[in-house]
Amino acid sequence: MNFNGLIIGAATFLCIGAFHPIVIKAEYYWGVGCWWLFLLVGLGGIAGSLVATNDILSTFLGVLAFSSLWSILELFKQRKRVEKGWFPHNPKRSKKLP
Repeated sequence: MNFNGLIIGAATFLCIGAFHPIVIKAEYYWGVGCWWLFLLVGLGGIAGSLVATNDILSTFLGVLAFSSLWSILELFKQRKRVEKGWFPHNPKRSKKLP
């Protein structure tokens, strides 16, 4: 029996699921100015995926990379959700919402 598909599927599910609260917390504490961190993680994941010799690790790094890159878009969408009042604004952040 080959469990690679199940392992990759579970890892993908957990990775994508982890980025949802990460984006919410990142926007709350740092705003959209932290988008470059997601870019660095994404580029690092792409590089790691290209050099990894293990198929499962390479696939997981690719999923991590593109989940991180997608999170840049979600970070800006999260700001819109905060502006609409769907999520709380951090009152301790110096920049006020427009």
